[in-house]
Amino acid sequence: MKQILVRSNRCLGCKTCELACTIAHSAGKDIFSAFLGGDKAVSRVQVETNAERSINLPVQCRHCREPKCVNACMTGAMHLDDQTGLVLNREEKCVGCWMCVMVCPYGAIVPSEEQKVAIKCDQCLSEGHEPACVKACPTKAIMFMEISAFDKVVKQEFLSKFIMGEEA
Repeated sequence: MKQILVRSNRCLGCKTCELACTIAHSAGKDIFSAFLGGDKAVSRVQVETNAERSINLPVQCRHCREPKCVNACMTGAMHLDDQTGLVLNREEKCVGCWMCVMVCPYGAIVPSEEQKVAIKCDQCLSEGHEPACVKACPTKAIMFMEISAFDKVVKQEFLSKFIMGEEA
């Protein structure tokens, strides 16, 4: 199963991923309807930055294999989809109790006060399962791939830096 993975050393904290996510989940699929339309879209990814602004990290749902949000959901809205392996929210069943928000160890579920539902990453299933955050990232810090392939990329980058004397 492909995952959205991040090379934090490449993230500039530009928040282009947040903008792309908001637009992808807006009714009109454009920047004007995303922010000026009647139904305000909410980004499913948030870029977190430390106090020194030296570390930036896009945070979105990790689609845990044993999701605490699913166990905490009293209506069954939050569920583990058998076909995709993704943790998804049936917004029509969500009552906005925010139990899923409270138990998520990554802080990846966002309460939409306006819509009274929990908002979380769905890896852009409605967009052909091509995450908008990945497509929009200008530094390719966000990748959509199998974890085993990501591991190889990280190892190759480390080896290249080691050979160039950039890593000790």
